[in-house]
Amino acid sequence: MVTVDSKGRVVLPQEVRERLGITPGTEVEIHEEGGKAVVTPEDNPEQIIEQMEQLVTDAASEHGETAPIDGAVDPIAQQHRSAVRRGAEKNSDG
Repeated sequence: MVTVDSKGRVVLPQEVRERLGITPGTEVEIHEEGGKAVVTPEDNPEQIIEQMEQLVTDAASEHGETAPIDGAVDPIAQQHRSAVRRGAEKNSDG
């Protein structure tokens, strides 16, 4: 069991931090759920992009490769990818 200090801080046990991938500088969301405080680490945008790309690769292999007719990257997909990467860079600078 941990104790809350006078400023409302708690120290998460090392084994919990390791299981959740919480390292120094990790942003976490804290909210109340069913009368309990729930700590959730912020999703890593780069990891989300990698997971999305893996899902697309898996789906393409299951349904046959698809690509734009001219071989270029779909402009809407490129805009989305760029926006996510800019957000990731902004958050990592913060």
